[in-house]
Amino acid sequence: MSTALRFSRGGSKKNPYFRLVATDSRSPRDSKFIEKLGTYNPLLAKTDEKRFTFNAERVKYWLGTGAQPSETVARFLRATGVITAKPTYVAKAKGTGSKKKGGAEEAAPAAPAA
Repeated sequence: MSTALRFSRGGSKKNPYFRLVATDSRSPRDSKFIEKLGTYNPLLAKTDEKRFTFNAERVKYWLGTGAQPSETVARFLRATGVITAKPTYVAKAKGTGSKKKGGAEEAAPAAPAA
């Protein structure tokens, strides 16, 4: 099971509120989660201490077990000093599948020009 640290949206229409959760990366955004780690309220002022609150000890635990933060969560954790390096992300494939070309072009490498 691959674990992810990401935001789960709560609140009502035009009144967003997010929970920082550890969850299975295959589950939908607002579905079940393993553990609630913190909250994020984007409507508060950027200088307000309660805008982004989290349990740093538990976040470090989940990162230590191999949980991958989403890009947004990683940005917040870098701003608070929990993580220092910018993680590398694997781009998700878009579309229904890869299109493969036929036979000989893939099998033989291109011959150098003479």
